Amino acid sequence: MTVKSVCVYCGSRFGAMPAYSQAAETFGTLLANEGWRLVYGAGDVGLMGAVARAAQAAGGDTFGVIPTHLLDREVGKTDLTSFVVTETMHERKKVMIMNADAVVVLPGGPGSLDEFFEALTWRQLGLHDKPILVMNVNGYWDKLRDLMDQTMDQGFADASLGDFVTWVETPETTMAALREALS
Repeated sequence: MTVKSVCVYCGSRFGAMPAYSQAAETFGTLLANEGWRLVYGAGDVGLMGAVARAAQAAGGDTFGVIPTHLLDREVGKTDLTSFVVTETMHERKKVMIMNADAVVVLPGGPGSLDEFFEALTWRQLGLHDKPILVMNVNGYWDKLRDLMDQTMDQGFADASLGDFVTWVETPETTMAALREALS
């Protein structure tokens, strides 16, 4: 059996609600307990650090990818199972998604949105067929879902775009959806 790898996009900050950190920690633990590898941005700050530390504490494999210019800012977490340093953000995103079987988006900021939309666009263009799940912790991503609906409603994206994203609410429902999608 091949080990599954899940790319997690999330904030380099903790955000305003403790529920975000709790979701990141729980999800990191669940990934490790499932025997799956975490692929993420290699930072040791915010939700990135929380998900990685939780996965490590539960004995999970961690694969981090960070560009040179963010090593100090995001406190590159060098004690990961695999630690990759890239030259650019574009390389980081490519290495992350190419080393994963699925993508999960936790709460985050512009960087997480950039990563999400690139993964979604690549899926739309047929560059990959990996499941993309958005963990909508406490409704954090409600406006994103509304925006995606508007782009389809207004004819700027085919209705099939909505089929490329699975909306989930909790770490537990995310794991259930991943098990189903990756089986």
